[in-house]
Amino acid sequence: MAAGKKIFGRIIAVYWLLTAYMVAALVWWFIELIQLNEQLHAYRFQQEGSKPDLRHKAEEERRRNIAQYIGEGSMFLLLTWVGAAFVHRAARKKIRLDEQQRNFMMAVTHELKTPIAVIRLNLETEQKHALNETQRQGLLQDNLQEADRLEDLCNKILLSSQYDAGGVVICQEPIDLSALALEALEECIRRHPDRTFQSRITKDIQIQADRLLIRLAMSNLLENAVRYSPADRPVSLALEEISGKVLLRVLDEGIGIATADKALLFHKFQRLGKEETRRTKGTGLGLYLTRRIVHDHGGSIRVEDNTPQGSCFVIQLPRNRA
Repeated sequence: MAAGKKIFGRIIAVYWLLTAYMVAALVWWFIELIQLNEQLHAYRFQQEGSKPDLRHKAEEERRRNIAQYIGEGSMFLLLTWVGAAFVHRAARKKIRLDEQQRNFMMAVTHELKTPIAVIRLNLETEQKHALNETQRQGLLQDNLQEADRLEDLCNKILLSSQYDAGGVVICQEPIDLSALALEALEECIRRHPDRTFQSRITKDIQIQADRLLIRLAMSNLLENAVRYSPADRPVSLALEEISGKVLLRVLDEGIGIATADKALLFHKFQRLGKEETRRTKGTGLGLYLTRRIVHDHGGSIRVEDNTPQGSCFVIQLPRNRA
């Protein structure tokens, strides 16, 4: 990747060098035209200087030519710089997207290999050893959890592809958001029995929404909070209604998110840090899909600083009663 960046840097340097050469050539030709115009005017003035009408006409033509050169040169210069900046920006965007896709493939490979390896090891253990019922149930529970991880990953990839293809259909139906939030929290507790969770859920909040997609958005935020916060600190889920708006908050007590990175969190494949040295799991699709889901339901999502430390993801949804 470093070699690719060096090659890209050299190409960009040559590109801007050629652009600078074109601009310098444009300025040179502009100066030549101005000098030629002045020489032509001086010659005509010598030939027709005794005739006031012709002298006035020559002066007007001189000014008109200068204005034409300035106007055409300025427009060409502007188009040259705008085009150069556009190409440079597009090239950088393409390089950044390629890097994000590379990181995504590395993350997906890791996310696939880990549960497969765990399931295989559990099956081999059960095959080679005589286990009692308690041990067998423990292995089966581990296998089910890893299978859930695989299913969750596949669902995210498929949903992301559907969004890219414009094929996601929102099935609006009356749902009990309070019960759905509690269900998502209980599922997260089952996946992470060693973690501490706190909740403050207002009962009987009804909205019109797609149950599966909203559940996925909640699960994404909870899993994200678990992933990026210390194991000895709690993860909190709060749901309430304020002034006709439904607010769902997921809070963690991790290291927090820098202000400059907050605007990038919801981009596709976006993950903070380098994939080679990152310790946390994930594919960079969770927050991207969460934002798409929330926006499709007429809501908004933002990230704030938690107090005293950590992050707070806030989903705001309209209270559309059936």
